[in-house]
Amino acid sequence: MIQKDKGAWAWVPILYFTQGLPYVLVVTVSVIMYKKLGVSNEDIGLYTSLLYLPWVLKPLWSPFVDLKSTKRKWFLAMQLLIAIALLGVGLTLPTNMFFTTTLACFWMAAFASATNDIASDGYYMLGLTEKKQSFFVGMRSTFYRLAMVTGEGLIVVLAGFLENKYGDNTKAWSITMTAAAFLMLLLTVSNFFATPKYESSLAIAQEKPKGFLEVFKSFFEKPHIGIALAFILTYRLGESQLVKMAAPFLLDKPEKGGLGYSTEQLGTIFGTVGVVMLSIGGILGGILISRDGLKKWMFPMILSLNVPNILYAILALTKTTNIIAVTATVVFEKFGYGFGFAAFLMYLIYVAEGKSKTSHYAIATGFMALGMMLPGMISGYMQEWLGYGGFFIWVVIAALPAIFLMKFIKYPADFGKKSKNTNG
Repeated sequence: MIQKDKGAWAWVPILYFTQGLPYVLVVTVSVIMYKKLGVSNEDIGLYTSLLYLPWVLKPLWSPFVDLKSTKRKWFLAMQLLIAIALLGVGLTLPTNMFFTTTLACFWMAAFASATNDIASDGYYMLGLTEKKQSFFVGMRSTFYRLAMVTGEGLIVVLAGFLENKYGDNTKAWSITMTAAAFLMLLLTVSNFFATPKYESSLAIAQEKPKGFLEVFKSFFEKPHIGIALAFILTYRLGESQLVKMAAPFLLDKPEKGGLGYSTEQLGTIFGTVGVVMLSIGGILGGILISRDGLKKWMFPMILSLNVPNILYAILALTKTTNIIAVTATVVFEKFGYGFGFAAFLMYLIYVAEGKSKTSHYAIATGFMALGMMLPGMISGYMQEWLGYGGFFIWVVIAALPAIFLMKFIKYPADFGKKSKNTNG
């Protein structure tokens, strides 16, 4: 029998980097790619937001992940499928029907990624004690965000370099997505060797739910679940729209209200200071919650997630293209994002507490994805209607519902706090 917490320093970083990479490729890098291939903002906002649907619907098949096989076998199989789907994107980009074919491949990657999330999160909650879960939440969040910045940063820089080298955006992005597929394959192999086989333990096997419907019934019978779901849906209301239009804003020409940056410049900003500040924010958030508990840091973390959006509004209204001002905006946004997301992750873990925690966490994150998908779908239309300046002002205002609902959600003040007899 393998003890809980075994080898966590080795497998938590790799597992969550692997969870974050396909998500950022499907949800964010696809936006930049389609923008550079001439797709309109309206189509980008609508169709790439629909790619969130697998994360919204994943609660419907999460009980199967709980009931059948092991979490480890599930996530290894799904990671391999993601690599194949990304290879499909790379190979079909040069075709005449590239928009349809690549969207189909992204859909396959999205469904596999959502299922990988269910299995990985379940493995995390089964393989670690509660105290270690709160300690590693910053590490987990950081490596997930590092993967996102790898996508937004290094992979986009590679695409920009290849755009300049070949003078052909289609060829550049085809090579880039093929390279991303091989990176995903390498990560899958790494997870195969790094993750212990926890689930052979009898105690963990006994935590499995008894039936499919029982999982959903027990989730919606949780105390105060209505207000909890409203909070989950609105926590990222501003960010869900910002994340769709931030890259088009930086890439669009000045006459369209954008800043006129190149693909390579965009990737360099996100991939250098962006990655550093995101890491600091995520690690600091996890450490502070494990020290003081969730209650003390919830409000500061909500503010840190949303206040930096004001800087995007200032950039758009003043039409500032200064590299220092733009980089500073990214610095504050990435730090705030990493810091603010730590509280959200711990709240989702709290909501999922109980026997069917893997499925319950999947349901909670499904509602989180719905809160990203619906506003994201209209973001392109909102931006075209309001212009970039008005759009970013609207994004700032969108933070208010979550701040209001924060007063009404219930959770233990010391949830996630490390006990005095626990070594970090």
